[in-house]
Amino acid sequence: MKKIRHQKIVEIIEKYDVETQEELAGFLKEAGFAVTQATVSRDIRELKLSKVPSGSGKQKYAVLRQDDSHLGDKYIRVLRDGFVSMDTAQNILVVKTVSGMAMAVAAALDALKFSEVVGCIAGDDTIMVAVRTVEETRALLDKIHVMIEK
Repeated sequence: MKKIRHQKIVEIIEKYDVETQEELAGFLKEAGFAVTQATVSRDIRELKLSKVPSGSGKQKYAVLRQDDSHLGDKYIRVLRDGFVSMDTAQNILVVKTVSGMAMAVAAALDALKFSEVVGCIAGDDTIMVAVRTVEETRALLDKIHVMIEK
């Protein structure tokens, strides 16, 4: 149902200049979807919709499609260039980097969108990567090792 609703949202904002969440909710209700403002807000976030100028001086929702596929290699290169070592502490992966590279490596880890990662905190040469479970921490460590060894 969510996938169908998301498709309908994209269809609506491509057809109409939708300015507000309430307006979008109205279009969805007309199309037969029972939604709340919270659901619409979550859908906007999940679809990564942005507000753009509509041409009439107002703003409207739009899908900004980005082709990030070519960036994967760049993120892996940043990971390789900054990486020094890794260790685990329960469900936290601790990544040591070259001095001054922790922020860049953490940004690369975030951009690679590992499903195991909840979030990263970076200092100067150390990153703490919060992982959902101890088992996933080990799996993530192995995935990163494979990426940096190629």
